Amino acid sequence: MVDMAVHASAMESAGPYDRTRALNAFKLGDRTFYWTTRICALLVLLLLGGIIISLIVGSWPAIVEFGGAFLTTQRWAPSADPPVLGALSPVYGTILTSVIAMIIAIPVGIGIAIFLTELCPMWARRPIGMAVELLAGIPSIIYGMWGFFILGPFLANTIQPFFINLFEGVPILGSIFGGPPSYLSLFNASLILAIMVLPFITAISRDVFATVPPVLKEAAYGVGCTTWEVVRHVVLPYTRVGVIGGVMLALGRALGETMAVTFIIGNSFRISPSIFAPGTTISAAIASEFAESDGLHQSSLMLLGLLLFVLTFFVLAAARLMLLRLQKKAGS
Repeated sequence: MVDMAVHASAMESAGPYDRTRALNAFKLGDRTFYWTTRICALLVLLLLGGIIISLIVGSWPAIVEFGGAFLTTQRWAPSADPPVLGALSPVYGTILTSVIAMIIAIPVGIGIAIFLTELCPMWARRPIGMAVELLAGIPSIIYGMWGFFILGPFLANTIQPFFINLFEGVPILGSIFGGPPSYLSLFNASLILAIMVLPFITAISRDVFATVPPVLKEAAYGVGCTTWEVVRHVVLPYTRVGVIGGVMLALGRALGETMAVTFIIGNSFRISPSIFAPGTTISAAIASEFAESDGLHQSSLMLLGLLLFVLTFFVLAAARLMLLRLQKKAGS
């Protein structure tokens, strides 16, 4: 009994000291965590600011030399005297290929996601889902090589002649689908981009479709709705914010893709109304010419990079604003 009393007395006398030390240790750990996360966040901002400053500094000679005409000039002749360099053709190619890619990838990707969540047998969902996700892991240069050796010749020998003959003589469409077939074209690059961004749209759409409460779908089926009606009136409205977010993520990937597009677009600095004509994009132009550039030529390529940065920023900012508006509307 005496030993127990002595032990209890020792614990009571040591208690306040131990609690104070534990509290101090907790506060130290909390402060350490707070400042570590804050420094990491500041490093991200510093990195972003450093990239912007380096692009502005590198492109400043081209900005001074060409000014606003850089955006409206189609010709790209770095070896001319004086050099004539314009961004109109790469900007046009970047926007066109991304838009065509999204037109192809969005319905296909969302359709695959709907099939996987609503119609696909359970035994086939995992293999198909894994196959789609594996597409995202293939290096872009592999897509480019496959497009150059396999897809390009196939399109030039089968698909392109069909559309050229189908719309020959038709106003507007005859120009869009006109011209001789080509292994290297804006359309071929757009199709490669569509295949590359398809896994992002499919995977994100599938995940957000899976968040729909089963009770909502069961209630719709209970009143006699078909699968299409359930998808249209329950699944898509409930998940539209997440789906749009996935689409915007895929669009950002399409705008900045480099190697696969460089292989198959043709790298031609001219604007043609035909999607079967060769062209170029901002990233493809930088990748194909930067290693051998110097002086004003290199500065112009840096300015192209700055334009791509600004274009991507505004696209993602617009997407963010649209998502916020949709969230507010859904909340109200």
